[in-house]
Amino acid sequence: MAAKEKLEAVLNVALRVPSIMLLDVLYRWDVSSFFQQIQRSSLHNNPLFQYKYLALNMHYVGYILSVVLLTLPRQHLVQLYLYFLTALLLYAGHQISRDYVRSELESGYEGPMYLEPLSMNRFMTALVGQLVVCTLCSCVMKTKQIWLFSAHMLPLLARLCLVPLETIVIINKFAMIFTGLEVLYFLASNLLVPYNLAKSAYRELVQVVEVYGLLALGMSLWNQLVVPVLFMVFWLVLFALQIYSYFSTRDQPASRERLLFLFLTSIAECCSTPYSLLGLVFTVSFVALGVLTLCKFYLQGYRAFMNDPAMNRGMTEGVTLLILAVQTGLIELQVVHRAFLLSIILFIVVASILQSMLEIADPIVLALGASRDKSLWKHFRAVSLCLFLLVFPAYMAYMICQFFHMDFWLLIIISSSILTSLQVLGTLFIYVLFMVEEFRKEPVENMDDVIYYVNGTYRLLEFLVALCVVAYGVSETIFGEWTVMGSVIIFIHSYYNVWLRAQLGWKSFLLRRDAVNKIKSLPVATKEQLEQHNDICAICYQDMKTAVITPCSHFFHAGCLKKWLYVQETCPLCHCQLKSPSQLPGLGPEPVQQPNPSAEQNTRPGDAAEPGAECDHRPSVKASPSRGHDGHDSPEASAYPGGSHSMDSDMSPCEASQGAACAAELI
Repeated sequence: MAAKEKLEAVLNVALRVPSIMLLDVLYRWDVSSFFQQIQRSSLHNNPLFQYKYLALNMHYVGYILSVVLLTLPRQHLVQLYLYFLTALLLYAGHQISRDYVRSELESGYEGPMYLEPLSMNRFMTALVGQLVVCTLCSCVMKTKQIWLFSAHMLPLLARLCLVPLETIVIINKFAMIFTGLEVLYFLASNLLVPYNLAKSAYRELVQVVEVYGLLALGMSLWNQLVVPVLFMVFWLVLFALQIYSYFSTRDQPASRERLLFLFLTSIAECCSTPYSLLGLVFTVSFVALGVLTLCKFYLQGYRAFMNDPAMNRGMTEGVTLLILAVQTGLIELQVVHRAFLLSIILFIVVASILQSMLEIADPIVLALGASRDKSLWKHFRAVSLCLFLLVFPAYMAYMICQFFHMDFWLLIIISSSILTSLQVLGTLFIYVLFMVEEFRKEPVENMDDVIYYVNGTYRLLEFLVALCVVAYGVSETIFGEWTVMGSVIIFIHSYYNVWLRAQLGWKSFLLRRDAVNKIKSLPVATKEQLEQHNDICAICYQDMKTAVITPCSHFFHAGCLKKWLYVQETCPLCHCQLKSPSQLPGLGPEPVQQPNPSAEQNTRPGDAAEPGAECDHRPSVKASPSRGHDGHDSPEASAYPGGSHSMDSDMSPCEASQGAACAAELI
């Protein structure tokens, strides 16, 4: 069943490719210019000029037929191709009969065939060919009436009966006319079939639009026609024909530079119409998808397909190519100029693919460095891919600077390549820090700060490069040639790569500064307090040699609590609001804090802890710690499944009473 479905999917694409090729040919063929050339050359004597308006109408009819072939349901499309195949077989039978009659006339022999070996050989060859044609026609049309397709065998029967050669010529013409009448009868009997199909299709389309809407109809047609695969196959066929036509006319082997020029020129030749340009766009999308899938498979093996079966990537590169092609008017240029411009656009697409590869590799490499996986093969694959992403973009930027004159688009390519290399360098640096921490007996206390500074340095460089690109683009727009698309791209680049990055960077800086100030405002636990507490950090589940004490008397590592404060400003255990430095006594007005209602509900009379009484602050929910990308245990790992109510419902009486006392003190 699966093989049948795959065969149907292949047929669904293969049978629709000729319709797109016909649309492409009709777009290339300028009928008006064609007849103007005939008018100038033949002075109205050419018979084609007499049918000028008929040819113009047939040109538009060709468009309609192409669209019909493109949108027909698969079963009707298969039946239509079977009719075409039958017509071709009948034409082949006519050719066999005509060639046989011509050869007999040239020989001039009218005697019995068995007396002349050459005549017998010609007869048997023609007879076998006609029998094959008749059998194939009956099989294709699914009928046992084989005599319907055997009219072309009449000249052979006449020759077998020793009919004169002049009469055989007349019989051959009669057989051809009879076959033509059969075809006309078949067409006349099925004349209303296209009308009925169009009527039923229109009725179904109206019903779908009324029930589901126009968007649902478009999505349904997109999925049924498999538009991306269809256009990709069309473009690959076009490109293969272009390459074949070149090598079929060349006898000497071409050099490497010549082959590269041939490759770019062939691609440029195959994107001279909107249909071929769409084919190139979808082909680039599938190539990018294949590269990114291979990248993920190289890093994770078959687990990449289990974790992410869809992997809907690659469309960004195709859309980028389409936007640049439309903005630069690619299909309207000459072949040489189109090939040059296409090389620049392909460089931009390659830079986008490299950035997408980095987006796939970055979290995998960091997670591998933070884990305790000691598989050398996994680490080798991760590091080797990072080294490739470090060297190749830099080399590509160097080659662009060497062979091209600098402009706005090339500056975007170079900046993207440099940023990719810088980001890979930062990823490798953090990976090395993680590996160093793995071999240490004790974790590095300020590891989070180091990672923050590394990422901050990269973000700052990224912001400066984006700012330089925008400044160059604005200056080129003001003092150079202004285009609407160029201005739109500069605006988008300014908004996403400059303004939003500046906002995110400033927000991250403020959050970190506020968290650091809160940590500095908390008292540091003394050695006696740590010995009396005798517990682990509730965030990272590690022993505490140094700790800070929250206003609700909970002990945490300073680094762990700081990372927790990036997420929310409450105590990880009792969810009491932690005061900022401006809210401390003497530094600003102290807001009224509401007590934790769940803590009050779980506090029973007589359970209030006496001053100085010891209390076990260890959380009751033993969630296994999970490591984040920074190499430390994630603060979310200590969060309770049910929020604050779930946590407080599982708290010990001592913890509940202390939370209530804390809330009352804040009030």
